[in-house]
Amino acid sequence: MQNTHQTGAGDDLQKISVFMLKHQIAGLPRNFELVHEAMTGGSPDLARDLSALGARPTQSALDQLGLRYRLPGHCGMTATHLQAETVKTLSRVSDQLSLGLSQKRAFTNSVEAVIRSIRDDMTIGVDQLLGELEMLASIGSAMVRSETELTSTVKEGLEDLERADRALRAAQAMMTKDRLTGLPNRISLFQTLEDLHAEASPAHPAALVLIEVLDLPGLQHQYGDEAVSKLVKGLAGIFRKAIKKNDVIARIEADTFAFVFEGINADEAHIIAERLFTTAENNLVFASETSHEVGGLPLAIGHAMAHEAADPTAWLAIAKTATILARQNPRQPIIGYKPGPRQVA
Repeated sequence: MQNTHQTGAGDDLQKISVFMLKHQIAGLPRNFELVHEAMTGGSPDLARDLSALGARPTQSALDQLGLRYRLPGHCGMTATHLQAETVKTLSRVSDQLSLGLSQKRAFTNSVEAVIRSIRDDMTIGVDQLLGELEMLASIGSAMVRSETELTSTVKEGLEDLERADRALRAAQAMMTKDRLTGLPNRISLFQTLEDLHAEASPAHPAALVLIEVLDLPGLQHQYGDEAVSKLVKGLAGIFRKAIKKNDVIARIEADTFAFVFEGINADEAHIIAERLFTTAENNLVFASETSHEVGGLPLAIGHAMAHEAADPTAWLAIAKTATILARQNPRQPIIGYKPGPRQVA
């Protein structure tokens, strides 16, 4: 079954490559992500919108589409652009401040020169004194105008920075959310794993549970993309309600949900996995919003403990290994896996 899964991934990669070559889409990582999501991500709307761009879509059109569907690669590009704009704004304000400072120094020097002139020659005439004062007044007026421009520039710069900050925060939020379900995505999950693994120990345990929906491409072929999208969104809602508010749930692949639980041991993690399995089984018809034939959706569940992994990456890999073992053994769809002689729980 594992070989079949790998073959399917290879077929998807070939289809995506052929599509990009045929439509003359540049081989950029964010373009690959866009086409991959359109062809394998269970989003008929994205697939239709990509098709509507025609045979030779412009990069601008592709980027706009990626942003519309909140794809991480395109949101990351937006974040980089916003950061560059922020640097430009700060540079502009800095230049204006430097100009204002130079003018103030020039005015101060002129005032000091007039004072020295009067002190050196107490017989200075009124006309000459008025001329020097008029010069100071002229410099002062120019400085006031400059200060007014500076105030306007700083105000506009602050507004630009505030807009950029809001847009950047929105882009960063998009990068950590799964577009279909609204759940945290793989990027967000890994940050959670890093935080928890740093503090993990037998006395402060944390468990990672992965639930994989088996043969999602087959379900898409049989029931259609829209039905499967509803199914996945329904499962997300069911799983969210089945866990506590402070527990973490994420969708890290098209067919995989991840859960993180603090303060439980491996046996308790197994019990929670069984409860999630039963919850999905009992509510599956409501989740799919399609024919009752969709009931009996096969799931594979694996779980692993943080303190038994060398690092966050290994923690996720161990849980994935447990899921693979569960996938290969339908009679034991829930498996806990850990390094060492006794591996399967």
